[in-house]
Amino acid sequence: MSVIKTLGDITRAAQTQSGFEGEIREFIRRDVSFRHVARTQESSDDAVENVSQLIDRVSSSSVAEIDRVMLELRGVRDMLRSEGERVQRTISDYAALNHTARTSMQIISEGLARWRPETPRVSQEAR
Repeated sequence: MSVIKTLGDITRAAQTQSGFEGEIREFIRRDVSFRHVARTQESSDDAVENVSQLIDRVSSSSVAEIDRVMLELRGVRDMLRSEGERVQRTISDYAALNHTARTSMQIISEGLARWRPETPRVSQEAR
């Protein structure tokens, strides 16, 4: 019976040791898993931050260029607006001058018509 008892004790001790080792393995597995998740999350956060900084650097020059082009376009728009107003004033002045010239020519033509003696018109049959 002592051999059986010894075998039973060894079996129980092995089961106890095996259970204890299993608990240790499970603890280590959870700890490593937690650290891996934490490290992965930290590296993900770092990666997101790095990508965000990269996008900011790349886009800042593009945004600055777009702002510069917008300022130039506003300047061109203002210049075109002022030139359009100038052309409208010039056309209006020209139209007024044209009207004055036509009126003056009509008055001169009527005045000359009064001074010119009337000449009899010869019909074509008389020729």
